[in-house]
Amino acid sequence: MPTVNRMGFWLGSTAPLNAFSMHPALSIILFTTLSGAGLGLAAVIGLFGHPDGSAVVPQLPLLPAAVCALLLTGGGLVCSLFHLRRPTRAWRALSQWRSSWLSREGILAPAAMLALAALVFLDQYRLTVGLILFLLCLGATYATSMIYAQLRAVPAWNTPQTALLFLAFAAAGGLLTAATLASFLPDTPGLQAIDDRFLIAATLAILFAWAIQALWWRRLDKVGTGASTPETATQLGAIGPVRLLEPPHTGSNYLLDEMGHKIARRHATKLRHIALTAGGLIPIALLLLTQMSGTTPGITLLALPAHLAGVAISRWLFFAEARHTVTLYYS
Repeated sequence: MPTVNRMGFWLGSTAPLNAFSMHPALSIILFTTLSGAGLGLAAVIGLFGHPDGSAVVPQLPLLPAAVCALLLTGGGLVCSLFHLRRPTRAWRALSQWRSSWLSREGILAPAAMLALAALVFLDQYRLTVGLILFLLCLGATYATSMIYAQLRAVPAWNTPQTALLFLAFAAAGGLLTAATLASFLPDTPGLQAIDDRFLIAATLAILFAWAIQALWWRRLDKVGTGASTPETATQLGAIGPVRLLEPPHTGSNYLLDEMGHKIARRHATKLRHIALTAGGLIPIALLLLTQMSGTTPGITLLALPAHLAGVAISRWLFFAEARHTVTLYYS
């Protein structure tokens, strides 16, 4: 039976023991984790400017924040290239933007980076550029989520909650990175109140993101691997249980490489607890400690890697607990 901890988060996995699931490639985990935080930070830069043309909010210097956002987003995009069989042909994916969310993400993310670079080049906030940057970051993050949410063959992903999950973690990562950068500036009269707002916003965003993650896990435990079975797939259920006489392939293949991972139920539950603790509870505790006691910026700095580590673990589970319908032929 699934278990609920004292905070009400659904943490107990009910996935079948050793069921086939998607292969959690490290390159995609790093891509979704780093680029999500980078695009979130770029969206913060796009929003938190002054329409009168003055510089981006003083406690969030434009150049360091933009460089950090570019490094996170660009680093994630580079990691995604390692998941391609032929990275030199990656440019061909961009031509399918009319029908492919992967192509749209591949166009929107670099476009957001160019808009951010334009904002840095101007050295002053421009409302039009800032709004364009925000919309591009929003679109790129949504496109990334829809690469997975559109797949009906993976019931765990095929839900609007997947898009909300990616957007929530992008906002949390962006605000936390902004709060970390702001905390390292020297004390300046009048800026402490704005700095506290960043800390509060980051705390609430992290709390919201992990609440969405808990709801996503709860739905996964209810939906499981979908209603399809060998009996429904072959329409032979009326006769009795269906068993394959032999596997579809005699050797390894792309389907097994990408969708043949196995994870035990007890391991998934343990990793959910670790992800929530590292990515949610620890950063929130550190942010609250910084806000209440006014401690050194190093405390805030520790929250960022903890959060990213927790998100990376949750993204590993995102793939490891999902099951593609094609694995019915390998049951």
